[in-house]
Amino acid sequence: MARTDITLGELTARDHAFYGLVWAGTTLSARVDQALMRAHDLPLSWFEVMLWLRGQSEPVAASDLGAKTLLSRSQVSRVVDALQARGLVARVPSPTDARSVRIALTDSGRQTFAAADTTRREALAEVFDDRLDDGDIQALETVWAKLKQPPPAP
Repeated sequence: MARTDITLGELTARDHAFYGLVWAGTTLSARVDQALMRAHDLPLSWFEVMLWLRGQSEPVAASDLGAKTLLSRSQVSRVVDALQARGLVARVPSPTDARSVRIALTDSGRQTFAAADTTRREALAEVFDDRLDDGDIQALETVWAKLKQPPPAP
């Protein structure tokens, strides 16, 4: 059965831009997820948590990870459990609250993250890096900064 080339039909420029962002995010995320799974048995959600942990000088609360990632609180908890089972993160007692713990990358986690980040870059090279010049990247940075701003108060 032959495929029919379907279209979105008539869209405003804003609608087209929005659906373009959705397409780009979904397509690039799927590509990276497949590459990370194939090379490291590491889902993109795990990589995202490790990305945030890698940037911290001190262990962080799971709630802080949940606030920064695209994951729910329960998803963060499951990801941290899985990463801990693989020895990639450690839970350490909070220095300020004896009832809570904080999460940090282990040395093995840092090594795994570095290797996975190389895989991520390789997966994106042909479809992202090689297609966008520095001006394109700056334009995207400007767009993301605007979209991340909180909406104006009513």
